[in-house]
Order: sequence, then C-alpha cells, then structure tokens
Amino acid sequence: MSNPTQASTTLNNLGVAMFTVADQDAALAFYTGKLGFEVRADVSFGENGANRWLEVAPPGSTARLALNPPMGPYQPGGGGIGVETVDIKAEHARLTAIGGIDVDPIMDAPGAPTLFMMRDPDGNNIAVVEVPAS
Repeated sequence: MSNPTQASTTLNNLGVAMFTVADQDAALAFYTGKLGFEVRADVSFGENGANRWLEVAPPGSTARLALNPPMGPYQPGGGGIGVETVDIKAEHARLTAIGGIDVDPIMDAPGAPTLFMMRDPDGNNIAVVEVPAS
C-alpha cells in the first residue's frame, strides 16, 4: 500500500534484534551450546573495555541477536524473536532431547504456520516457525 504523504525510507534490512539477559556468559552458553547458534561478535568497548557487545545467530543467518546486560529500565526477559526451520518436528525433538530448555508443544492451527514456542533462561520468547524448503 502506497501513501504519498509518507517519506521514503533508506532502511532495507533487519540486522540485529536485542535481548536483555542477566548474565552474558550464561546466555552465550545457552545460545551456542543448546541452540547451536554461532558467535558473530564478542568485543569489549567503552572506557577501559568495561562494556561487552555480544552477538549470536543461527548458522547462515544474516540477522543477529545481541545479548545485552540490563541497561536503564530494561530487565532480563520479555523480549521475543522468531527463528525458522524447514523441519519443525526434527527441531522440536532435538531441543526436547537436550533438556533444560523450556519448550512448548508444536502448534498446528489451520491458516497459521506450524510453530512452537520456547524461552531462554531469562524468559525471552523464541518462536520456532516452519518454513518451506527453498
């Protein structure tokens, strides 16, 4: 839908989603060790390197997930992202078998994509959605 009064944007990509986590090292262990994500960035910055920028992502993804310590009014948990798989049943079975992951049953409702929800240790929500293989 076009709106002639709306200014065009130069934005062209969703690059980084951000979750607030209580412990960056624990979050890193969860996302890499249990979910199989890769580390995309892990750098110190700020005065005397007092801050840490940490990004992870599923292998092959162009979008990344930043795992941030609490800042300002932001507390761990409450965020949400969606990740995609071509085999929802296999991924659900894999994550359930690992244990220690808060995984819901697969939902398959007419007119909606097949998906299941899970949460990281801080309570951030992750929707795992099945997409057709390319």
